[in-house]
Amino acid sequence: MSEQQNNQTAALGTAPVGPLLFRLALPTITAQVVNLLYSIVDRIYIGRIPLEGKLALTGMGVTFPVITLISAFAALIGMGGAPRASIALGAKEHDRAERILGTCTAALWALALVLTALFLLFQAPLLKLFGASADTLPYAMQYLNLYVLGTIFVMTSLGLNGFITAQGRSSVAMKTVVIGAVLNTVLDPLFIFVLKMGVRGAAVATILSQAVSAAWVLRFLTGKQTVLRLKRAYFRIDRPVLASAVGLGASPFVMQSTESLLTIAFNVSLQKYGGDAAVGAMTILTSVAQMVQLPLTGLAQGAQPILSYACGAKRPDRMKRVVQLNLAAAFVFAFSIWAAVQLFPHTVVHLFTSDEELVERTVWALRVYFALGFTNAFQTGFQQSFVALGEARISLFLALERKVFLLIPFILILPHFFADKLFAVFLAEPVADLLAAATTTTLFLIRFKQITRDMN
Repeated sequence: MSEQQNNQTAALGTAPVGPLLFRLALPTITAQVVNLLYSIVDRIYIGRIPLEGKLALTGMGVTFPVITLISAFAALIGMGGAPRASIALGAKEHDRAERILGTCTAALWALALVLTALFLLFQAPLLKLFGASADTLPYAMQYLNLYVLGTIFVMTSLGLNGFITAQGRSSVAMKTVVIGAVLNTVLDPLFIFVLKMGVRGAAVATILSQAVSAAWVLRFLTGKQTVLRLKRAYFRIDRPVLASAVGLGASPFVMQSTESLLTIAFNVSLQKYGGDAAVGAMTILTSVAQMVQLPLTGLAQGAQPILSYACGAKRPDRMKRVVQLNLAAAFVFAFSIWAAVQLFPHTVVHLFTSDEELVERTVWALRVYFALGFTNAFQTGFQQSFVALGEARISLFLALERKVFLLIPFILILPHFFADKLFAVFLAEPVADLLAAATTTTLFLIRFKQITRDMN
């Protein structure tokens, strides 16, 4: 390891927190924003396919649970392993950090092969379960048939990119996402319109883009510039190491995988009370929610290596400063987007569709669904901080709480108490947002005080 690489890692524990957080968070936020292009660009182009864009957009919407599950399994291993590696680096245990990387890589690839086979075999019944109708199922299968073939590329780029951020190289991690997203943006119109492949073209563009991103990650982690190197000696599944990573990764896994359950609950209820038009509106609402959630996640990912390193080095004052700055930035961002969505909903919705009937339905739903969207700053900021601190059990509970314990039950229960059933379904979101943010904030303030006090 070169002296420059040592200095880059040591900066996690010595550089001023404010400038360091800005330097690390800017690339991770950029990466998350650019990552939106993978799905949003697909939706924008698909929604404008002549004659069939509306049905194609809705069909693609019901594939989200499968796409989300693939990302969730990448998070289970990668987002669990990366903080463990950062903590090991903070404790000056470099070999242990590289064992974590090797184990997580082997596990990601093995799991990718299993998931590819399962989704190819059971995609039709799964898509029907996720709310596909007879009209939208063909479009959903056209997209998913091809997308799942790229599972290994998705899991490699998403699962291993965190190990680049974990060593303080967030600008390199950002390039992983930017390269793929820019390529996807260029290839989408080529395959969808020029080559007339329609929905299939969007899937092919995404697979090729993710393959390039995966190659970039592997090239870095096996090259000369990395602090954590992927070595053949450690490329095997070490069960204790994997168990530790999975225990911590369970929280981000649950947060992402329960999106599938959430989509089922929303789509089934919306199909029942509003038909394909309501499911189509939900596809757009999901995109808008990602416009808030992914940058907040990017900010938390930028703070994660600093907080994890400080935790491993037992630096409570530095830990407090990271948390304070992270929360302040998250709230300013979330409140700004919330205000923009509430003031200019037509502008936002027109990004995804030109169908005026769908626009009007979605604008109304957006204002209800996003009524308390700014509270995501507290939920995401504190919950991700628990992950950075290695607090597996609490972070898992909080990941389950918002979606499984609150939101899904509200989606199913609230329509029984309102005459307007569609309104009740969309109202479930802000109610769950408020309760989850309050719980997360309270638990974090209590537990963080205990952790830092024990270090003194």
